[in-house]
Amino acid sequence: MERIYGINAVSEALKSRGRRFEYVGIARERHDGRVQRVVEECRRLRVPVRFVARGELDRLAGNALHQGVVAVVSGKEYAEIEDLFAHKRAQHALLVVLDGVEDPHNLGAIIRTADGAGADGIIIPERRAVGVTGAVAKASAGALEHVPMAKVTNLGRALEQLKAAGLWTVGLDERATQSYDALDYQMDCALVLGAEGHGLHDMIRKRCDFLVKIPMAGEVPSLNVSVAAGVVLYEIARQRRRTAP
Repeated sequence: MERIYGINAVSEALKSRGRRFEYVGIARERHDGRVQRVVEECRRLRVPVRFVARGELDRLAGNALHQGVVAVVSGKEYAEIEDLFAHKRAQHALLVVLDGVEDPHNLGAIIRTADGAGADGIIIPERRAVGVTGAVAKASAGALEHVPMAKVTNLGRALEQLKAAGLWTVGLDERATQSYDALDYQMDCALVLGAEGHGLHDMIRKRCDFLVKIPMAGEVPSLNVSVAAGVVLYEIARQRRRTAP
């Protein structure tokens, strides 16, 4: 069992019904409307509710950022790669591939943005990267419950699998010569993002069909990975919205 915490994260987990709940812990002193709605939804779904001391919730969550709500739930189920684009949300598939993102807040923010931009799913590596944790769930503001994710042992092979299935791979790399907004995204594609600090690994970079960059007008050469993801994903969404029937 895992712990997810925060009002939005727990509310979306209840709404999605994709998790098995052992119980939801509520801080005894929380009586406001937002928490009451969580309690009412738990009762409607027959999820046990426990009213406990805030210190108990701190222990369950591993921190004090839970907003008075912590759920003990089954782990998020990972999908197979082919399942991510089997049911496209739009005319063209859009996946996000993360090459070793290690900060849970970055992963959560990317999941939230991917959901908002209409991505079909996210692929993460099994090693040297953050997995799905309570901090990721909270940072995603509940979007984690609605975005399918696949975890793979070899990211290079995963990219080859995507290409064999007809998806084009687009790597975001500050060394690229083409601007991100000069590429036509009217195609099934996967956006490949590198880790904090060092960007794409050379092996992953070489396997991308296209390399694009975000032009920087200042002295800092690149953006935070979650911010960069938002910039490019919403450019893809803008282009596709412009030509949608």
